[in-house]
Amino acid sequence: MDQGLSSREACERVGINLRTGKRWRNGRNASGKDKARPPILEPLPTAGPSRYLREADRVHIADRLREKASIRTIAAELGRSPSTISREIRRNGTALPGDGHRLAYRPHAAQARADTRRPRPKPRKIGQNPELRGFIQHHLDRKWSPEQICQALRDTFPERPEMHVVHETVYQALYVQGRGELRRELAGALRSGRARRKPHRQANCRQPRFATPMVMISERPAEVEDRAVPGHWEGDLILGKDNASAIGTLVERHTRYVMLLHLPNGRTAEHVRDALVETVQTLPAHLVRSLTWDQGSEMAAHGSFTVATGVPVYFCDPASPWQRGSNENTNGLLRQYFPKGTDLSVHTPEDLVHVAAELNGRPRKTLGWETPAERLHKLIAA
Repeated sequence: MDQGLSSREACERVGINLRTGKRWRNGRNASGKDKARPPILEPLPTAGPSRYLREADRVHIADRLREKASIRTIAAELGRSPSTISREIRRNGTALPGDGHRLAYRPHAAQARADTRRPRPKPRKIGQNPELRGFIQHHLDRKWSPEQICQALRDTFPERPEMHVVHETVYQALYVQGRGELRRELAGALRSGRARRKPHRQANCRQPRFATPMVMISERPAEVEDRAVPGHWEGDLILGKDNASAIGTLVERHTRYVMLLHLPNGRTAEHVRDALVETVQTLPAHLVRSLTWDQGSEMAAHGSFTVATGVPVYFCDPASPWQRGSNENTNGLLRQYFPKGTDLSVHTPEDLVHVAAELNGRPRKTLGWETPAERLHKLIAA
């Protein structure tokens, strides 16, 4: 019956009558001289976590299949993915005699099959196959990555599925204690050099990026977004060869006016903070209302910058460069003067002033063909 046969078909296959088969399956109570006998196989509990199909779900699937309902209709009725229903039928259905392409779905047999597969732990593929284990161990000794090894297995044994594993199976055999499928010292052959897997923290459990809490861009005043009020700046760094040198860039959102930060001694948080404080103090107070930056480590001292200047700093979301669109566009223009892969520390403060003056002297279509310098001078005069 676990193979999908009905009770009568199973009894005929074994060679017993239907009543005996029922007694074997269900056991019997004590009666007269007859002693009580338990079932041959104790039924496993059918109720599991909600993520699994229950017996009632399988009965519903069988009923709706007899009514010729589609897979998607059944999935919608059960609140499941269509792939869950099709996979259930494919795994636990029984091929019809004489037609191996058609499946009969019997819910109670399907539930018994699922309950039989559920217990853990299960024997692992690597632990059961010495040839597979030896192949993996040999290539780990040669410093191959698990993913390279798994691809080599498919290329070397294309017609032998028992020799095919995914790279996560290899990692599990190396990292999970107590399995003993691969020698523990082979974990040292991994490029990470770790003998234990390093878990990825959940987002809500991660340590704060900076000691001073970040104020995110979602909390930035609405006046910054529409560019109607001047004095809101965007900042970033452009990096030189091997990330060993850098230049800071500041762009005013209303006028697109550019200022460059000279960082001859490095781009640590303290160096960037000092350069920002020095630059901001050269501007009128009404033209420095806020600063928006990405979450780079160079802004770890943003709290002390705000204390020194009174300018709040807002941080963009991770991997969201469009939230500083003016600054990203300006950085692209600056690469005409500071190409990628060059040493940026050779440029003097005078060089940076000259480059910024050239950019601020270019007419901009978005400003009605005025230059950023002209627009800023009007604001200062007003």
